[in-house]
Amino acid sequence: MQISGANIINHQSDTPYRFERINAARLGHVAQLYEAVYDKKIPVEYYTRKYNTAYTGVMYTGYLAYNDSGLPVAYYGVIPCFIQYDNRLILAAQSADTMTHPAHRNKGLFIILANLTFELCRIEGICLIYGFPNQNSLPGLLKLGWQIIDTLECFIVPVKTIPVVRIVKKLGLFRNLYNSYYKKVLRRYQLSQKGIPNFFNGVYRDDKYLQYKSYNDTFTIQISGALVWFKIQDRFVIGDMIGFENNAENVLNDLVKLSRKLGLNALQFQASPNTALHAALKKHYQPVPAFPVMIKDLGSGITPDKLKFTFADIDIF
Repeated sequence: MQISGANIINHQSDTPYRFERINAARLGHVAQLYEAVYDKKIPVEYYTRKYNTAYTGVMYTGYLAYNDSGLPVAYYGVIPCFIQYDNRLILAAQSADTMTHPAHRNKGLFIILANLTFELCRIEGICLIYGFPNQNSLPGLLKLGWQIIDTLECFIVPVKTIPVVRIVKKLGLFRNLYNSYYKKVLRRYQLSQKGIPNFFNGVYRDDKYLQYKSYNDTFTIQISGALVWFKIQDRFVIGDMIGFENNAENVLNDLVKLSRKLGLNALQFQASPNTALHAALKKHYQPVPAFPVMIKDLGSGITPDKLKFTFADIDIF
């Protein structure tokens, strides 16, 4: 295969598939494939915002596979961003959406699409790819030369309350009423800023990144002096938190009270060991392993085990 501009020209005689780099017009095909794989519809606008990484100077870093009928059957893509490492910025990317139609699995499509994407990263100047694979993706990434550098650890803080969100989602009733309620409750704490920066070697969360990251519905609040970046699911899912180091117990107690008021049955944190967030939480709760942290180094020249992440750095947050 040969890279030609924005596309891939298929010269392999042993595969009936055609491979094309994603662009704005093909994001609808990504949404179409997602629905076929997961039986769930995602608006095209979501992918439009998620893959709009113009602030990095690089966009649409991924490939679709099409069958001989022109239907999208597999996809692999990464999301460009910057990594801050000591006193320099590195153009990097997060390994993100990976999916193959059930009728086209076990045909080597993931390996082909991933290798095409890695070559494109080299051409675009991306020198490090990182990811948080699930058990389905892990074996494939190991075959492609990725290395595990760390493991995000998960802390769950139970909250005794009526699980209102779970009931609303299950029954589909009173959704609009609940949305109005939780926004009213959060108004007391909510800040206008989008997300929070970090202060360790990891994803560079400047204003441009935080504006980009708003493709997901998250909130930033101030509570007991701490800044908390979170999203509401069945749980109070916290992406990151700063300013709590000298007041962690009070902050956690107030977050539990807020979760109870919102009908959320737990607080959830995920962070790399040896971060301030992890250290503060471990004084009160026992973590369990969550996602492995993996990298494919394309010539960054850094020591990868110095990189640290929280749940806020994952594309699903």
